[in-house]
Amino acid sequence: MLLIGTVFGGLAGFLLAAGYGVTLDGHDHSTDHDQTTSVSAHIHDDILPLADDETTPTINVVLHADPAGGWNIELRTTNFRFSPEHVSQAHQDGEGHAHAYLNGRKIARLYGHWMQLPAVKSGDVVAVGLYSNDHKALSVGQKAIVASVSIP
Repeated sequence: MLLIGTVFGGLAGFLLAAGYGVTLDGHDHSTDHDQTTSVSAHIHDDILPLADDETTPTINVVLHADPAGGWNIELRTTNFRFSPEHVSQAHQDGEGHAHAYLNGRKIARLYGHWMQLPAVKSGDVVAVGLYSNDHKALSVGQKAIVASVSIP
């Protein structure tokens, strides 16, 4: 009986923490550290500085109205390939995944070019940053490779 209570109590605690944006690394993603909505300001992970040349990945976020209601985003990248098969493995030039942010708060890890947005309203800002397989923010110098769009 004690074992069952422990398991259910732990599960309840885990779900409560996840609901408030606390990840297993103990970091609370529900708050933005400097009260801005800048994705670059929120990125506190390791960064992977890249050369600023013709091989540097780029990203553009294109907003599409969803005929069923709401919005979808399309990610257009150059020099970058989504590689879910290599996530959490060693860095390989030109591949990785992305993080999506809504008004500065991380809402998803992306492994492809399309995403349906959760409930958003006019004026909300969606930003997407590129990450390496080993979870480092791709950057040119100290500036993260990020693109954003405002909901009309």
